[in-house]
Amino acid sequence: MTVSPLADDPAMGAVVMHIEVTAERRIEQNLRVSESRFRQMAQSVEDAFFLRNLDSTQIYYMSPAYEKIWGRTCESLYSNPGSWAESIHPEDRDRAFKLFDTNPGTDFDFDLRIVRADGEVRWIHTRGHPIRDDAGQPYRIAGVVSDITKRKQDEIKIRHLNRVYAVLSQITALTVRVRDREHLFREACRIAVEAGAFKMAWIGVIDPKTLDGRVVAWSGGKADYLARIRISAREHAPESGEPACRTLRLSVPVICNDVATDASLGVLRDRLLARGHKSVACFPLTMGGRTGAVLTLYAAEPHAFDEEETQLLLELASNLSFALDHVAKQERLDYLAYYDELTGLANRGLFLERVSQYIRSSAGGEHKLALGLIDLERFKNINLTLGRAAGDRFLKQVADWLAARFGDVNLLARVGADHFAMVLPELADGHGLERRISAAMDDLSKHAFSLDDEAFHIAAKVGVSLFPDDGTDADTLFRNAEAALAKAKVTGDRQLFYAERMTATVAGRLNLENQLREAIDKDQFVLHYQPKVNLVSGKMTGAEALIRWNDPRGGLTPPRKFIPMLEQTGLIHEVGRWALRRVLEDHLRWRNAGLPAIRIAANVSALQLRSRSFLDELRQALNTDVHAAAGLELEITESLIMENVGLSIDSLQAVRAMGVTIAIDDFGTGFSSLSYLSRLAVDTLKIDRSFINDMTAGQGPILVSAIINLAHSLKLNVVAEGVETAEQTALLKTLGCDEAQGYLISKPLPMELFEVRFLRPSMIQ
Repeated sequence: MTVSPLADDPAMGAVVMHIEVTAERRIEQNLRVSESRFRQMAQSVEDAFFLRNLDSTQIYYMSPAYEKIWGRTCESLYSNPGSWAESIHPEDRDRAFKLFDTNPGTDFDFDLRIVRADGEVRWIHTRGHPIRDDAGQPYRIAGVVSDITKRKQDEIKIRHLNRVYAVLSQITALTVRVRDREHLFREACRIAVEAGAFKMAWIGVIDPKTLDGRVVAWSGGKADYLARIRISAREHAPESGEPACRTLRLSVPVICNDVATDASLGVLRDRLLARGHKSVACFPLTMGGRTGAVLTLYAAEPHAFDEEETQLLLELASNLSFALDHVAKQERLDYLAYYDELTGLANRGLFLERVSQYIRSSAGGEHKLALGLIDLERFKNINLTLGRAAGDRFLKQVADWLAARFGDVNLLARVGADHFAMVLPELADGHGLERRISAAMDDLSKHAFSLDDEAFHIAAKVGVSLFPDDGTDADTLFRNAEAALAKAKVTGDRQLFYAERMTATVAGRLNLENQLREAIDKDQFVLHYQPKVNLVSGKMTGAEALIRWNDPRGGLTPPRKFIPMLEQTGLIHEVGRWALRRVLEDHLRWRNAGLPAIRIAANVSALQLRSRSFLDELRQALNTDVHAAAGLELEITESLIMENVGLSIDSLQAVRAMGVTIAIDDFGTGFSSLSYLSRLAVDTLKIDRSFINDMTAGQGPILVSAIINLAHSLKLNVVAEGVETAEQTALLKTLGCDEAQGYLISKPLPMELFEVRFLRPSMIQ
């Protein structure tokens, strides 16, 4: 109802109107109900609904979800409508304002980040549309904001994992095909940046001796910056606290997921942030079971390396480490295919290739070329007395000396256990070559090599062949140098140049070696026995066992024709063991048969006595019977004893302790020192046959008498070898010699004949 007074003055009445407003009241009620329902719905959902003016200077409505998403109250937004824009992440602010300002009256739909009051960063998805008046003009904006942080995190995580999977896949494929460590490192860094979207990647390697290292490969960074990076696995290095150094030192991954807040980075933090690095991860790379390198990855965002991504990167590092081991093994195989592992010199194959190259450059005939093979004399003594490790160190020193002497390591090779090769290219002629090589070998023999603080000297023999005189290819020159060296060993020459007839000699020696191996297999060696008699009584006192080779091709062969080859090839050890066993078997058989139990002398080679196993082998042979030692005497040449007096004294004392007697053979030819002779555990001196042959003329009797008197003064028995005449026998009796051995008494006899003639009771004088 409305009441309006009439216009009369004074008013004389009023106009009263009753208007039905049922429809309007129902509309208002419905609006209130609708608004109530909207508020209830807005308060119950997690999305934030808003109503604002076009320029965001007034907020008409913001649902309560705002407080949960922004971490601020709705009242604060109403009182300061601009605070919601202030909460936009600084990196997204320009983009957001640009979207609002470009066309404020249009629909919008975009994602951005906000920073909550507590500092937490959240992703929101904002959608809005304009509300228009009756004229169709926008005057308000209505919209909804959704918290999509979890979805964004999942997207980022998937994106990160996808890129790491891509890196892992590509680097795994890389490890299969790459055979070069530097290439592997460069490509791994490139893939990490290009496929993995890391801001930078580098790999550093440390020296296993110094534990310091450097960056060897990188991608995504500048060379001048990377050149300033210092890495070390030393505990007290200035940079030891940096992530890469900690990884190298501790062999564990080190991850800094927020460079800006990681206090452990120290001064490095500012340098990283200045280059946009927000996260850093370092992974150890192992080579041969030890950490020798580090892979370092930089990301442009913080928290880039979560647990799953780190596990994938650890797998990547493991694959790289496996590839490094494979590459190292391949490099080692490649190296061993061309080089000697011990000395670092070329091996025979590479040496011959180099000789071939020099030959091609000399093919015009303007230059000669010399190929020499060097054999270190008695090097085996060092191995036997000092051990293999000392021998290896000695060879390394010899290799270094030769490289320094000849001025170029590429001219040298190690082609055998104690054999070196050299090539001397571009010789104007052969004149002066012999003098040059001789001078080098003289200097080598004078040089003192140090092992365990002791000085050692070594001599060498050299065989030389010339291009084109002795061959026109590397293989021929090498074979001919071998022939010259083999001949030098026989003749005793320090150096020998090739002559064509040497090839036949070498072939013959090789054939002899094969025949001797066959002789061992087929038991073709036999022992002959030569008796020794007492010069006063004429009775047999013992015998010497002398080896023979019953060669089916050439008949009975004396030892001088095959013993040197047995010693050169090392077969002397096997043949020597056989001879000792046979001597003891014959002695014990004669003893058990009731025949005279004479002592039998067996010759021992220099190689046998120097062998570490000789004493054990002898002891094992004697343990077969308690009477065995009483039937054995070892004959050792004077020159052998004097080669290493200290070793000889110890070895002979050990032999004597077993009950075996010892005789010095060929006495008078080895320049014995009387001071050493008195210390040797020997029982008998055998005068060399050369003195016996000359004893009936000139000063011969005086020399033999001196030897006999010397031996007797040392309480040693004296045996004269090579006695062939009655005159020699009479003179030896006069001079007081104890025993004689020689053809006058008997030549060496086969075991059966010796037994019949000298051991059967009816035949013994």
